[in-house]
This record gives sequence, structure tokens and C-alpha cells, in this order.
Amino acid sequence: MATKIFVNLPVKDLKRSIGFFTALGFRFNPQFTDDSATCMIIGDDIFVMLLVEARFKDFTPKPVADATKSTEVLVCLNLDSKAAVDAMVDAALRSGGSKNRDLMDYGFMYGRSFNDPDGHIWEIMWMDPDHVHQRH
Repeated sequence: MATKIFVNLPVKDLKRSIGFFTALGFRFNPQFTDDSATCMIIGDDIFVMLLVEARFKDFTPKPVADATKSTEVLVCLNLDSKAAVDAMVDAALRSGGSKNRDLMDYGFMYGRSFNDPDGHIWEIMWMDPDHVHQRH
């Protein structure tokens, strides 16, 4: 059984990406950071490897998707509150991200999304834990 997840995303400008995600409150592991890649810490066991496109190509024989023109992945993060969702998405929009779609509010589930500077879609959501526990 897997114990950690590492999502790998290609980026055009690593410094720009680090600045963008730093503005959203994320930290980076310096042990896995150099001029071609960085390890963004999402949680204790969740990481996003941001790799410049040339480095990303070392891991796949397929062409690298241009996330501004097609969708290769949707990264969804669950936060602790609606306010935390708004704070992160608002920070993303102020820091060079763009709106992906309209607010989703079902009462028990609340979400917004943005495109990072490379076009990757980030779904940021909150789900009422009481609602989740009632159904399972």
C-alpha cells in the first residue's frame, strides 16, 4: 500500500512557480530542490514535484502537455474551511493565477479553482466533515 503521493508537474519557469506557490503559503523541501526541480510540501505525506520541462521529459517518452491548451490533471486540495478556500484562491489570483471556473457551493461542499501560471488546474475545496461521516 502506498504511503506518500508525489504529483509531478512540468513548469516553464521554476523561480516563478516557487514564488507563486510561496505566496499561497506552501513550503519547499531544500533537499529536493535545484535549478531544475523543487519539492513543494502540501502535507505530511503529499508533495508536488515542480520540474522544468526539460527535466520532466526525463521521466516520460510522451510529449509534455501544454496545460494552457489541454488538461492533463486536476489537482484537488481539501482545506479546513470555506474561508481557507477563499484565502488560497484569492492569493492565487493576486499572485499571477487565473480563475478556472465559477464558485461551487452545495452547502456541505464548497469549492473554487484556479489555473497556476503554467495552466495547471487547482481545485480548492472544503467539505463539511459531519456530512462525510453521516454517509459513511
